[in-house]
Amino acid sequence: MLTQEENQTYRPLADRMRPQVLADYIGQEHIIGQGKTLTQAIESQTLHSMVFWGPPGTGKTTLAKIIANSVQAHFISLSAVLSGVKDIREAIAQAKQWQAQGDITILFVDEVHRFNKSQQDAFLPYVEDGTVYFIGATTENPSFELNNALLSRVKTYVLKSLSVDNLKQVIDNALHNDEQLKQSDYDIDEVSLEQLAQVADGDARRALNFLEIACDLAEFDDDSGKKIITQETIQDVTSQSVRRFDKGGDLFYEQISALHKSVRGSNPDASLYWFSRMLDGGCDPLYIARRVVRMASEDIGNADPRGLQVALDAWQTFERLGSPEGELAIAQAIVYLASTAKSNAVYMAFKAAMTDARNSSSLDVPEHLRNAPTQFMKELGYGKDYRYAHDEEDAFAAGETYFPDEMGERQYYQPVERGLEVKIKDKLDRLRKLNAENSSATSSSKNK
Repeated sequence: MLTQEENQTYRPLADRMRPQVLADYIGQEHIIGQGKTLTQAIESQTLHSMVFWGPPGTGKTTLAKIIANSVQAHFISLSAVLSGVKDIREAIAQAKQWQAQGDITILFVDEVHRFNKSQQDAFLPYVEDGTVYFIGATTENPSFELNNALLSRVKTYVLKSLSVDNLKQVIDNALHNDEQLKQSDYDIDEVSLEQLAQVADGDARRALNFLEIACDLAEFDDDSGKKIITQETIQDVTSQSVRRFDKGGDLFYEQISALHKSVRGSNPDASLYWFSRMLDGGCDPLYIARRVVRMASEDIGNADPRGLQVALDAWQTFERLGSPEGELAIAQAIVYLASTAKSNAVYMAFKAAMTDARNSSSLDVPEHLRNAPTQFMKELGYGKDYRYAHDEEDAFAAGETYFPDEMGERQYYQPVERGLEVKIKDKLDRLRKLNAENSSATSSSKNK
């Protein structure tokens, strides 16, 4: 139990280990390194406004503070969750005072995507006139969440989840360099270190939080004279941990995209992996079931029409059985769709038809295709010369037209040479040939 005095001075391990200089920063080698734009800007002390976009625990706030330290700038930090326009104005007023003294200010806004348009507009003029250098941190795609006016005035840097090796380095660094941890001389074997780094899921803050709890639970070993962090300790600490899966956020849609593309790419194993990742992260299986139905229509189509029924059956099965029993049915559908023949012919045909529908204004239905339930409508010519397909040879009215007269014929649907569509293609090719021959014969008779 910490005393009141200790509580007042206590800082979490993740905060104590926050790097102060660029040399101590771990990860993000793609933007921090020799010759990189951001590194050059820091070393030359030529600042520009920027946005850091990446998952939690990847070092966005830390990097912003390092930049401020490196260029000897005043650092004002705002949280978009807790701050409003009033807080922005107060920050700008303070920055103007420092500017008058010849000092520069960095305005850091955490979770900037939570600011609405008016709040973003509030500090935009001061970014433009140099009152502040703006650094925003966000876990959401800036293209969707930030104003175009703001985006055009900043450079966006994408921060990635830390690798397992990065996280092992973070953990090892804490054990050997944190003053409080060094007092007890902790030891962790390679397997336990790997386990801790894996479960941290790319998040340095999470890794250090887990490590801090594990240190509290570590037992003293008489033989070595050290406190040992065992695999069992790591298991106890991380047993309730869940993978990162931000429902409704970028990670959510990225994983769904990965699942869909794995099915489209005919890889059942990768498809199952992403399905499992989403379930492990807490995604509603019914949402996935609905997306699987979409995959069946978009990427399998008439190459294997059974795919749509399999997807619908899986959806219905899950609704009847619930979780976890019903999840197997969805997995079965995913494997089937990934393994079967692929065609997006219907999908592409539908898109093309919709484009024509939107662009063709209100073209009239040809008179021969109009229904004529009354004598008056018959007198107007509705239904005249319509050829009833079932009365024709092979139930096909060769040469009949069905598009508006002004459009002429269109061919949206182009079946692929895979699955059932091979047979569909053969049939349509034959029918189209009959149409062409009949149209030519009709045209020749008219010219005589």
